[in-house]
Amino acid sequence: MHSIQISADSSNIGGAPNSGRIIASLESMRASSPTHLKAPTGLLTDDDDRLSWMRDHPSALNMFEEIVGMSKGKQIAMFLDYDGTLSPIVDDPEVAFMSEAMREAVRDVAQYFPTAIVSGRCKDKVFGFVQLAELYYAGSHGMDIQGPEVSIGTKCTRGSKSVLFQPASEFLLMIDEVYKALVEKTKAIPGAKVENNRFCVSVHFRCVDEKRWVGLAEQVGSVLKGYPKLRVTQGRKVLEIRSSIKWDKGKALEFLLDSLGKLHICKPQGRRLNLKSNVRFDEFLLPLLITGFADSEDVLPVYIGDDRTDEDAFKREDRGSIPKDTSASYSLREPLEVMEFLKRLVDWKRVSTNPPPSDSQKLSGLLVRPSNRVFAPTGFCTCEMRDRRLLPTCVS
Repeated sequence: MHSIQISADSSNIGGAPNSGRIIASLESMRASSPTHLKAPTGLLTDDDDRLSWMRDHPSALNMFEEIVGMSKGKQIAMFLDYDGTLSPIVDDPEVAFMSEAMREAVRDVAQYFPTAIVSGRCKDKVFGFVQLAELYYAGSHGMDIQGPEVSIGTKCTRGSKSVLFQPASEFLLMIDEVYKALVEKTKAIPGAKVENNRFCVSVHFRCVDEKRWVGLAEQVGSVLKGYPKLRVTQGRKVLEIRSSIKWDKGKALEFLLDSLGKLHICKPQGRRLNLKSNVRFDEFLLPLLITGFADSEDVLPVYIGDDRTDEDAFKREDRGSIPKDTSASYSLREPLEVMEFLKRLVDWKRVSTNPPPSDSQKLSGLLVRPSNRVFAPTGFCTCEMRDRRLLPTCVS
């Protein structure tokens, strides 16, 4: 498989800065921040490579029938990133609004499938963008997890204010100190924006001149010298400062699946389905097996995300020695394609739940009741045949 070799190890640049580490972080930032929506074209050199990429990473829309075929006998559970997946990538993260059409698509999905938003954003901030109380929310890369306001097929109903899990709560004071220090340190770098996501700090450099990236990395490193329990990871033109505990979007995904009650994975050989927007990837099995529950059922997690941090949810259980640029199975180019996929999923579920009548049951668009000469359209009345005329009769 044709792939760009980007080691995940280069994303950790915490600790005291030195020239080697700064250069490595700079190159890693460039590698992890391709032009949005143009990654395949920019990364590939000729038509043969593009064709190879499409063969290995087909469009989720083109392969939709194959995807839903994998869910036979399984319950689908949806996990969605926010920025770049449900909303477009914008220069100012404060105005990364999702469209009303996308919100409606997500709302419809949640009616049929347990659905969670997994984001690097502060949980309250991403909830403010999405505004759907029936979802699960995992903010700060899964370090702040909250259940839905109403039950969506789980064993119990969780209140809108209930917090399911906050594994890094002891770092809150430290994170706040780092946020304030970074705001001061980056004031002299035009375009740099520091965002407090409560359990992590995001340093956005999308609007920073590339010549200033090294200086930005130096400033971040100088602050972290005094905080050995924190680390730096990378997203798309963003540096994320968070605790060094072993918790990420992959762990959050595991916790959420466990919290969904009835949705448990019980067959190790079961395939996991993962979708990723606008990046290259290869097929894999999600490293998540939740067993031992008395009422366990098969579940097919579908994770859609476009950021490098989503790899924590994508990566293999048995990773090979050669690093892959990503570990997802299918591709979606932009939020519009994500919305189309969600709509198709809802339409498919509606049809599979209420299959259309067979040809033998149809008569001029009306359903035939075999007991007598009574016909029923899909509305709120029946029609009886009287003197060869169809007359409406109210249904009690």
